Amino acid sequence: MQTRVLTGITTTGTPHLGNYVGAIRPAVEASRRDDVDAFYFMADYHALIKSDDAARIERSRLEIAATWLAAGLDPARVTFYRQSDIPEIPELTWFLTCVASKGMLNRAHAYKAAVDRNTETGEDADAGITAGLYMYPVLMAADILAFDAHKVPVGRDQIQHIEMARDLGQRFNHIHGREFFVLPEALIEEQVATLPGLDGRKMSKSYDNTIPLFAGGKKQLRETIMRIVTDSRLPGEPKDPDSAALFTIFRAFASEIETAAFRQALLGGLGWGEAKQVLYERIESDVAPMRERYEAFMADPVAIEAILQQGAQKARAIATPKIAALREALGLRSARSVATTAGQPKPVPKQGKMPRFASFRDADGNFRFRLFSADGEELLLSMPFADPKAAGALQKRLRALGAAAAVLQVQSSGMSLVLDGEPVASTPDYRDESERNDALAQLHEALDQLAAHE
Repeated sequence: MQTRVLTGITTTGTPHLGNYVGAIRPAVEASRRDDVDAFYFMADYHALIKSDDAARIERSRLEIAATWLAAGLDPARVTFYRQSDIPEIPELTWFLTCVASKGMLNRAHAYKAAVDRNTETGEDADAGITAGLYMYPVLMAADILAFDAHKVPVGRDQIQHIEMARDLGQRFNHIHGREFFVLPEALIEEQVATLPGLDGRKMSKSYDNTIPLFAGGKKQLRETIMRIVTDSRLPGEPKDPDSAALFTIFRAFASEIETAAFRQALLGGLGWGEAKQVLYERIESDVAPMRERYEAFMADPVAIEAILQQGAQKARAIATPKIAALREALGLRSARSVATTAGQPKPVPKQGKMPRFASFRDADGNFRFRLFSADGEELLLSMPFADPKAAGALQKRLRALGAAAAVLQVQSSGMSLVLDGEPVASTPDYRDESERNDALAQLHEALDQLAAHE
């Protein structure tokens, strides 16, 4: 079974070496695992909380997308999209806002820190604090809950946001009497590499001490590395590798053998200028092939847009039926659907009548089955199985599944049911979204009926 892991990247800056080592490289490596269903999104709605510079956000969206793709993220293996391309996310944000307590939001770390700064300087407690900052945890919860993410990689300072997402999901489930949301878990990144910047502090745009990953090319990379602060020991004097920022940076890119050799060279009196040249050459050997791909992507923004739109389609295939089910629960059904139902009532199932499976063998000898509602409407058609026992095992799983655990993805005119990351059954085709939403409600009802009788 695959674990769905979701990661967001705020689009407010240009990626640097610290971003690559601490987030991009490990995320790309994790995305290649067969047991991971990876979702990566550019959090451009979140960026609006931090910056009102439209040109900067627009440029950052392009640079970050090109960076992740150049670093090896495979859009065919993962779901890679922009937050702003998923209209279900702001809609879900409002649904969650309506169950979020003000007391919980008052306790959010970012809001409290802003209030504390105002208090310390004698300002009004809420001076300069936008509703966007205040509601940030709800938007983040919607990012996660819309896709039923199991795990969200975060540092310890972000654990509170995952706890809030769980709390909001639990509240909604409780109020509406069904497990609509998977409750996410924080995946604590204890081993994430933190690179020192030019001045020895953590590499961060806030400190203006970053080393660019691609910006400015290899010339800018070398010039920046040559500005790394070192002590005053002269060539020939032993250096202390463990207190040298450039050794820590070197170790993040080098093998154990290379690291040991560099350590010995520093202990043996290698001059700082030569050491910086060694560091530049080691980093450039890794970065140069990626930079070439990055520059090709940056020169072809249309190609990036196509990749992101394909990712948005994959993401919306999951989010659309999720929101349709939530609308049903909230009483936000289409008036046309209500009118149709009122004008042409469906036959009431006989007392005690249940949804049922009908197994059959198709023309090529494979075994399949259909799931019908209690009133005889076809809801699902299974994929073909060579072994009838496999078809029976799937029926058994569906009997116990329940609507909350059903993962449905929108296709061109119908939906598919997904288990363990693979489609196992499909619905009939529907004329329009309203008809599809009605069928979704029927399917959820049938799955809950089956599970209740297991």
